[in-house]
This record gives sequence, structure tokens and C-alpha cells, in this order.
Amino acid sequence: MTTTAQPPPYTPATASDPPGPRRRVLALSTTGFTLMFAVWLMFGVLGIPIREEFGLTDVQLSWLTATAILNGALWRLPAGMLADRFGGRRVFIAMLLATAVPTFLVSQANSFALLLVFAFFAGFAGNAFSVGITWNSAWYPRERQGFALGVFGAGNVGASVTKFIGPTLIVAVPSLTVAGLSLSGWRFVPALYSALLVLMAVAMWLGTPRHDRMPGRGRSVRSMLGPLRRLRVWRFSLYYVVVFGAYVALAAWLPKYYVDVFGLPLHEAALLTALFIFPASLLRPFGGLLSDRFGARRVMYATFTTMLLATGVLMMPYGYIVLRVPEQYEPGGLREVLPYELGVWAFTALVFVVGVAMGVGKAAVFKHIPEYFPGDVGAVGGLVGTLGALGGFFLPPMFAYLQAWTGMPQSTFFLLFVLTLVSFVWMHLTVHRMLQRGSPELRDSLEQPGETALAPR
Repeated sequence: MTTTAQPPPYTPATASDPPGPRRRVLALSTTGFTLMFAVWLMFGVLGIPIREEFGLTDVQLSWLTATAILNGALWRLPAGMLADRFGGRRVFIAMLLATAVPTFLVSQANSFALLLVFAFFAGFAGNAFSVGITWNSAWYPRERQGFALGVFGAGNVGASVTKFIGPTLIVAVPSLTVAGLSLSGWRFVPALYSALLVLMAVAMWLGTPRHDRMPGRGRSVRSMLGPLRRLRVWRFSLYYVVVFGAYVALAAWLPKYYVDVFGLPLHEAALLTALFIFPASLLRPFGGLLSDRFGARRVMYATFTTMLLATGVLMMPYGYIVLRVPEQYEPGGLREVLPYELGVWAFTALVFVVGVAMGVGKAAVFKHIPEYFPGDVGAVGGLVGTLGALGGFFLPPMFAYLQAWTGMPQSTFFLLFVLTLVSFVWMHLTVHRMLQRGSPELRDSLEQPGETALAPR
């Protein structure tokens, strides 16, 4: 008689645990997330040749991008809970394989309607985030979670993978047919990603510890959803809309912005967009380190302040003031003064600053979660990730409609300014109320990393 090997009971990770297994989990989950993120946001670059082939309007193009983003947001809560209950290893591998099929089908779409359907299902890749956050939180001790989750979150740099390789591959593969299937131009990119997803699933199966950590094993769904009644969870979600949802939206929107506003070719627009994506992704580990050392709340104050300053400049409309003067001083009686316009490099520098703030802020938001909800990272992180990613779904169409209504592309950054300001004010009022009800020592306990969470709000 044979018995199936059962995974060992879950115990919280400690610094004395062997580092090898958790490092393998972090390395392979980060690599897998980078690939999944590249798939999720591939329409930011592919959308330009797709627009030309299918004759799409800007609003239609924004909905193609938003459709993929939507499905990458809807399932983050259940995905995080499944990872808590059954282990991140199983759930992540299943997601890689499930995403490979619709990603390949994107390459074979021959109408806008089919593109929307396949893009929606390929967007399932975005849900890998909550699985990886839950998986790594279970494997890393509390005092190192900020850095570990920052390293994993740096997989957001996958958004720049398509920006770099997409234009090159589109030009390099002008004509390719395999088994009667056309893989020419932009169609080659999703076909390549599909094969890489399968290979990544195999690597993760072979390379990660077979006996996984499952913090939620044996818990009821009701108990796992209990923390979602806390107002604090929804506040964290709004923060994540600002630092992640807006990041996703801009990563998809900026190539078009550069092409339409500055008249750049696609490959240059993609490279300049990468200058925003890199800091917004690769600085997550740094943001995690800052949050571990100084406290997540201080980091969020710095993040919101920086974003308000940068978007406050970016949202200013281009133009000049017209003065009516006597005709002896100016032919026609009109004089143009105080012209204002951002050049492409000044614009790129400010967007880079926004990316820096977002990269640091994303790590700070998720540093809060294992601090306040150590046993419910899957559910809480899933909800925060869901609402943050839904911001990435709603913002591109809002950018398009607001630009159509105002006639100003800078309205994109006006919307981001307002969203950031609302989050900043809510956070500051919450801190102020807690300080008023507490004692002078409360300020220190709010800021010091590793302190026990305060009374719920």
C-alpha cells in the first residue's frame, strides 16, 4: 500500500531557514512574472501596427489594450487565495500553461472582434502578480519581505520587453508561415511568447521546491475573505491604483503619445517609453529596502509628493497668451507672449521622475500588507492587486475620452494629478486622525518598520 507524500505543515518563514529554496522561488517566480507581464502589456507596442492593419480609431485601440488589462485584474483575488491554499508553485505553473493558448491565438486573429476576445484571455497573464506575491511572502521572513517582494515586483520590467524586441521582430520577420499559419510581422511576437510560456512552466516545475508553503491550507473561504471588510484594505487599494494602475496605463499609452504628440517613429517611441518602465519596475527592490528601513508610510509620502510635482508640470497645456495691442506696435493688433511647450526630452525626463516614484511606491504599498495582515497576504494582496490593475483597465479609455473632450493630450496627466492628490489627502487625514486619538508615541510606532499594526480603520 502506497501513500501520497503530504507537504509539511505550514510554519512562518524565519531568517534561520535554509536560503536555497526561497532564493529559487524568488528567482523563478520573478522570471515567470517578467514574461507574464510582457504578455499582459504587449498591446502597448503591437497596437500601433494592429491599428494600421485593421484601421482602428484611437478609442478602439485603447479598448484593445484595456481588454487585456481587465482580465489581468479580475482574477487576482481568487488567484492569491488559491496560492495561499494550494501553494504558489502549482497555481503559477497552471497559469503559465493556461495563458500560452490564447497568447498564440492572438497571432491568428483576422478581425478586430477576434482580437478583442483573444486579447481578453491572453490578459489572464496579469493575475500572476498576486500569486507571486503570496508565494514569496510565505517563503520569506517578515524582516526581509519588503526587499523580496520588491525584487519579485521588479518583474514589471516585462512591460519593456515588448518595447525593445517588438519593433525589431516586426521588421525582422516580414514573412513567415509555419504549418500553414501566418506568423509575419507583429503576429510573430505573441507566437514567440506562447512558446516561452510553456518553457517557463517546465523550468518552474523542475526548479522550485516540490514541498511548497501553504499559509491558507485548511482555512475556509469565509475566514480568508474576512480582512477585506477593513477600510484599510480599500485605502491601500487606492494607493495601488496610483502607483501601479497608472503605471500599467501609461506603459500602454505612452508609445501612442510619443507617436501622435511628438511625431516619433514607433521604435523611438518604444525606447523612450522604456525609460519610464525601467525605473517604475527595477526600483521596486530599492523601494522595499527603504520601506524595511524607514517605514512604508514615509515612503508613500515621498512617492505622492514627487508624483504631484511631476504631473503638475506635465498636465500644463501647451500654448501662449495672446495680447491685443495697438496696431502701430504689432501688425494685426495681436501679440503672442509667454509661449510654453515641453520638448520631447523635457517630457521624457518628467515621465522618468514619475516612473521613479511609482517604482518605489509600489513596493511601499505591498510592504504594508504582510505587516498588517501577515496571515492573509493572498486575499488582501489579491484585492489590492485587483483594484490596482482595474485602474490600469479604466485609465486608458479615460485618457482617450478626456483627450477627445478637451482636445489636449496633456489631460492624461491632469487625471493622474487628481488621482494622486485624492490618495495623498486620504492618507494624510487618516494619519492625522490616528495621531489625534493616540499618544505622542504613536507617530514613532506608525513609522518604525516591523511594529505591530495599529487599531484597524
